[in-house]
Amino acid sequence: MLAGCAGANGGNKTDSSGPAKTSSYEKSNTTVSAEQPKEVTIEYWQYEFPAKVELINELIKQFEQEHPHITVKQTNFPYDQYNQKVATLVPAGKGPDVINLYYGWLPKYVSSGYLQPLPESEFPAADIEEHFFPFVETAKLGGKYYALPTGVRTLGLYYNKDLFTKAGLDPAKPPTTWEELVEYAKQLTERDSKGQFVIEGFAWEPGSQLHHWFRDGLLYQAGGQDTSEDRKRILWNESPAGLEAFKYLIDFAKEHKVGINGFYTDDANAFKTGHAAINVDGSYRLGSLRKDAPDLNYAIAPLPAYKNKSTQASFWANAIPSTVKDEKLAAATEFLKFLTSKGVQEQWVERIGELPAQKEVALQDKYVNDEFLGAFIAQLPDGRAHFFIDETQERTLFIEAVDQVLLTNVPIDKAFAELVAKTQKLYDDYWSKQGN
Repeated sequence: MLAGCAGANGGNKTDSSGPAKTSSYEKSNTTVSAEQPKEVTIEYWQYEFPAKVELINELIKQFEQEHPHITVKQTNFPYDQYNQKVATLVPAGKGPDVINLYYGWLPKYVSSGYLQPLPESEFPAADIEEHFFPFVETAKLGGKYYALPTGVRTLGLYYNKDLFTKAGLDPAKPPTTWEELVEYAKQLTERDSKGQFVIEGFAWEPGSQLHHWFRDGLLYQAGGQDTSEDRKRILWNESPAGLEAFKYLIDFAKEHKVGINGFYTDDANAFKTGHAAINVDGSYRLGSLRKDAPDLNYAIAPLPAYKNKSTQASFWANAIPSTVKDEKLAAATEFLKFLTSKGVQEQWVERIGELPAQKEVALQDKYVNDEFLGAFIAQLPDGRAHFFIDETQERTLFIEAVDQVLLTNVPIDKAFAELVAKTQKLYDDYWSKQGN
């Protein structure tokens, strides 16, 4: 759930030295002024995701009641058109005043000059780093934060309890190790008389969440590392762990034959319709499952582990374009403060399924002990967020490497070496233009 798919109220903190302290994220959003605030209209952009669009419409009404001088207009575009619209309209000053972006797009947007840093007076870096989960720091570029999320995501193991029972597996005991995941997937796989899948034991879709699972989950679980501390070097091939993790992922399709790319359109649909027994997906998927598959009997467990524990963490964050100035900037700042407030984070998790971005909000008992959210919350301390130079291109390179192995029989080690080299070139090209 899994769209990362979110400052905000972290809850009052009390220490032995005095009364409760209030962070800048808990201050009133109401600005006291001797003059009547000037009427202003701002525009908010996000891609078309029905549950999010509906909730934002409701949140806008709440915000406008609290800020009667500010009118917010929401505009949406299909996901596959979103980047193009931003690239065309934002530089021309015709874009939004607050924009929702995937965190992996931020380096490209910032280097292109599309975004401005968040006002330090309203979003102090020290407060962000105290209250938000550490992986949110991927929104910090050149020492400045350019975006903040309302909700964050981790990956979890979705599994169909009815299919477990049918296969003779205990639904109360999901796989907890790499080896068990393979064994379970084999037992759960069903084929027809022609050898075609009826049930995938493991939903296998590299272009969905599995490429994230490799970088931030499998790689670290096998004892490897993603990038250097300065984010300039890819470290996947600096130990045997990288190739081991890459091979483990591919072997679900190549050797174990428990899943195939594109089955029932994609992994999410295969699981939702009961044609995939296990799926690695984000917490954001909860919202659509509640709406589209209310009778699906499923559960969620932490990702199976190997030598270490690790999961992918991601988020969609709200940013302010560089063209926004004066009273629009002030209004956009107020709206962003509202979107990252405790009350909005709680509505977000209940309606969307994404997890609160602040530690003290997410770690409330009502979420930690929740039947579905608990597994995701438990993994947040082990969450990692890959620093994308270009999320779209990096995903494409990963898919191409997997296709080389499966479709043209390129040896896994060769495809992996080429993947590392091509990904490193993206990083080299990016950093060479940053002047540092």
